[in-house]
Amino acid sequence: MKTLIVHAHPEPKSFNSALKDLAVSTLEGAGHEVRVSDLYAMRWKATVDAADYGPAASSPLRVARDSGRAFDTGTLTEDVRAEQEKLLWADTVIFQFPLWWFTMPAILKGWVDRVFTYHFAYGVGEHNETRYGDRYGEGTLAGRRALLSVTVGGAESHYSARGVNGPVDDLLFPIQHGILHYPGLEVLPPFVVYGSDRLTHDDFADVAKAWEQRLLTLGSTEPVPYRRQNHGDYEIPSLRLKDGLEPVGRTGFGLHVSG
Repeated sequence: MKTLIVHAHPEPKSFNSALKDLAVSTLEGAGHEVRVSDLYAMRWKATVDAADYGPAASSPLRVARDSGRAFDTGTLTEDVRAEQEKLLWADTVIFQFPLWWFTMPAILKGWVDRVFTYHFAYGVGEHNETRYGDRYGEGTLAGRRALLSVTVGGAESHYSARGVNGPVDDLLFPIQHGILHYPGLEVLPPFVVYGSDRLTHDDFADVAKAWEQRLLTLGSTEPVPYRRQNHGDYEIPSLRLKDGLEPVGRTGFGLHVSG
């Protein structure tokens, strides 16, 4: 197995960094190939601008069109092309980050903004009466798996169905479904560490053991059963879930998980 770890924490001695390092040693110890994109260590440029798309960038800038043209012509900046190549190399992509203000750190969102270009992660496939492009289960990254490894400061109860912060699956839905499933990745259930700021040494040992177990079962873990766009569950072109397919009592984001 070939695994790309995209790591987003500014402190090399942080808990997130320890989980990243443990993932590298565990996977390599099991005979897997591992590459790491440590975004803070790389001083990753998080903002999209015309410089990403070469001298032919339009003025005013049109991000989708310009990124697609630059992708097609091989004129994206070297750092972006390198990350796209890593994604195509990998069988599995692990995202290691703390949940800050209910989402990923800005540097990681900037990685997505710049790397997931038009014609690479979106805007691919045929659009007609029965298909609306290759997305949500299909696309450039189909056949690969993704896993979020996330640390949060609050207690697990804060992120439960009745918790004040909202269910963690809802908070992660825009990332798991909207960013990862969209270009075709199969998304594994997240690995979430709650109360991470208050972990003791003994707590870390328990977390490390659970993390190692998740890592060693990446290939056999069932992905979240997100519905595929072009497999009959949605009306085309409205992309509304067909009547009668909603599980009893399920609403909102949960409608897009089958079974």
